[in-house]
Amino acid sequence: MRKIYWLLNILFIVATPFISFAQDSTMAKVMKMEIKAEIDPRMNRYVELSLEHAEDIKADYVIIEMDTYGGAVTDAKDIVENILNFKKPVWVFINKDAASAGALISIACDSIYMSPGANIGAATVVTSDGVAAPDKYQSYMRSTMRSIAEEKGRDPKIAEAMVDQNLAVDSVSEAGQVITFSTSEAIKWGFCEGKVNSIDEILERNGVTNYDIETYELDATEQIISVFLNPFISGLLILVIIGGIYFELQSPGIGFPILAAIIAAVLYFVPYYLNGLAENWEIICFFIGIILIAMEVFVIPGFGVAGVLGITFTLSSLVLVMLNNDLFNFSFVGSNELLLALAATLGGFLGSLAVLFIGGVRFTESKAFARIALTDTMGREEGFTSNFNEVSLVGKTGEAYTILRPSGKVLIEGEVYDAYTRGEYIEKGTPIIVTSNEGTSLKVKVNE
Repeated sequence: MRKIYWLLNILFIVATPFISFAQDSTMAKVMKMEIKAEIDPRMNRYVELSLEHAEDIKADYVIIEMDTYGGAVTDAKDIVENILNFKKPVWVFINKDAASAGALISIACDSIYMSPGANIGAATVVTSDGVAAPDKYQSYMRSTMRSIAEEKGRDPKIAEAMVDQNLAVDSVSEAGQVITFSTSEAIKWGFCEGKVNSIDEILERNGVTNYDIETYELDATEQIISVFLNPFISGLLILVIIGGIYFELQSPGIGFPILAAIIAAVLYFVPYYLNGLAENWEIICFFIGIILIAMEVFVIPGFGVAGVLGITFTLSSLVLVMLNNDLFNFSFVGSNELLLALAATLGGFLGSLAVLFIGGVRFTESKAFARIALTDTMGREEGFTSNFNEVSLVGKTGEAYTILRPSGKVLIEGEVYDAYTRGEYIEKGTPIIVTSNEGTSLKVKVNE
C-alpha cells in the first residue's frame, strides 16, 4: 500500500503541469473596450487600436461597454467597418445609452445586450447646433443603418426609422417621431438579445464559463499623444513654432531656433494626424505659408502680398488641424471646438509676439547674454571710429551699381562702394545721393 501511495503522489506531481496547461488552453480570452465618450477621431483611433490588440492576443470574444450620445457619423462609419472586418464575435453591452452614432455601432455588433433602463436609437444626424442636418446626410445615415441591419439579421425598416422621423413602421412607431427603444422594446423587436446587469452575465448566457477578461487601455505612447491634443499644450507648441521661425529668419544659421520650431511642429501635427484630425492638405498649407513668409523676407522686397498670404496660410492651417472639418464644411464642428482652436492658435501667436518683444529685451539685458555677446562700446572720444573713408562722401551723387534691397553697391566717381538705404528698394542704374558716411557702407537715397 505504501508503494502505491508514493506512486500516486509521483504521478500527481508529474501530471499537475499538464493538467494546468490543459485548463489554460481551454480558457477563453475576452477583451473589453469602452465607448463612453463622444464618437470622434480620438474614439475612432481607440477602437482601431483595441481591435488590433484583440488580434494580437488572439481574443476569442470582444465586448464593447457602451454609454454614448453619439458623435461624428464619419468616425462611426470607420468604427463600424473595423467591427465588421473583425473575424471573432463582437458583442456590445449598452450600459445606459447608445444614441445616434452609438446606435449605428451597436447594430454592427454580432449581439446586443442592454442593462435595465438602457436606450438605443435616435440616430438622426444633427449639426453642431443640434438642428437636423440636410437630407443628404440623413439619406446617407438611413442607407448605412439599413444595410448594416440587414447584414446582422435585424429589421432594416426599424433601423431606418431610428434616423428618419417621417418613416412609420407598423405596430412599432408612427410618422413624426424617431424610434428610440427601451431595453424591453429592443428585445421585443429584435434589437437586443437580452437584458443583463454585467459582462459576466453576457458570457454566462453564451455558455462561456472559463474565461479571462482584459480591459484594453491606451499604452504610454498613446497617452502621451493624447496630452498633446490638449488645446493649451497646442497653444504652447504654436508659440514655439512661430518664435523659432522668427528668430531663425532674423539670424539665419544659428540652428537652435529652427530646430526647436521643427520639434514643436512634429509634436503639434503628428498627434492630430494620427487621430484623423489633420488632413494632408492642411499640413501642406502650413508649409506653403512658411515658404511664402521666407520669400517675403529673403526674395521679395517690402511687406506685401506674399507676407500676408504666408501668415494667413500658416495660422489657418494651425486652426484647421485642430478641427474635424470636411474641406471647410463646419456643419459638424461644435462652436466650443471652434472657439478653443481659435483661442489656442491666437494665444500662441500673441504669446510668441510677447516673448519676442518683451522676453527678447530682457534677455539682451541679462548676464547670460553678456557672456555670449559683445556688449562693450568703442566711442569716438576714445579714439575709435567706424568711418573707413578718408574723405567724406556726404552729398556726393552717383548711381546704383546693383539692386539695393536695402543693401547693395553704388558707383560714385568711378569707384564702387557698399551702400544701404533706409529700407527703400532701389533698382540698378537709379541716381542716388549719399546722406551718411559712417562705417564700411554709405547710406544713400534716390536722388530726385
